[in-house]
Amino acid sequence: MFKGSIPALITPFTTDGVIDEKAFQSFVDWQIKQGSTGVVPVGTTGESPTLSHAEHHRVVELALEVAKGRVPVIAGTGSNSTVEAVSLTRHAQNAGADAALVVTPYYNKPTQAGLLAHYKAIHDSTDIPIIIYNIPGRSVIDMTVATMAELAKLPRIVGVKDATSDLERPALMRIAAGPDFCQLSGEDGTIVPFLAQGGHGCISVTANIAPRLCADLQTAWRDGNITKVQELNYRLMPIHKAMFCEANPGPVKYAASLLGLCTAQMRLPMVEIADDSKQRVEAALKSAGLLS
Repeated sequence: MFKGSIPALITPFTTDGVIDEKAFQSFVDWQIKQGSTGVVPVGTTGESPTLSHAEHHRVVELALEVAKGRVPVIAGTGSNSTVEAVSLTRHAQNAGADAALVVTPYYNKPTQAGLLAHYKAIHDSTDIPIIIYNIPGRSVIDMTVATMAELAKLPRIVGVKDATSDLERPALMRIAAGPDFCQLSGEDGTIVPFLAQGGHGCISVTANIAPRLCADLQTAWRDGNITKVQELNYRLMPIHKAMFCEANPGPVKYAASLLGLCTAQMRLPMVEIADDSKQRVEAALKSAGLLS
């Protein structure tokens, strides 16, 4: 089962807008050494919507080259085209990824029956574990507990990244699909109650810039050290909030640039965050002791 703190990796770009492969691989290695229990390349935070297919493939391969089995690599392979999602998932499988993270189809707004058919088609066309990514805020649609429980009956649909902010969901899913269905939060700010309701970890934006703190929180939870959990949660909360003062990944890329991890460069239509947002990000890093 996937668990703990799993960063949804940023994709570093050079000032010319091409993928900075050296910076990305150094970043992945740092994440692992800081205690992250997995990595997710080419998710939304990795700017997958503006990567070409060749770039998408390459970023997954770069992550696998660095991970070398030390932690699971969960490749983002979703699309609102089922054919495209199958293709990306097949590539992840053939490259050696440990699982695929597949977002619910955006823009075309399928019904629950359409969601069942979409995920079953991907499942039946591949041999890799699949994690559903349910994020109504970006995809408009919300996969119901009943639909997800039905998909969980398929042998390689193994879990969910839940970005609904509905803290009843992990408990309801545990009842509907059992304790072995992996539940990973997609909302950093709600991770503690999510764990308390039956969750197993977090696919995190904040972990890009505070991997040790995020990993330590997960370890403290597993150890039953609630005092430590609360201490780390309060320390991280201003960062969680700052990372979404503008659309992701603008704030986290700016934070990474302040820490010297990569440039803040993004691809259009994403642009540099505003000055007041920069001040908020910098203040949050300082409050957590990550920036002097």
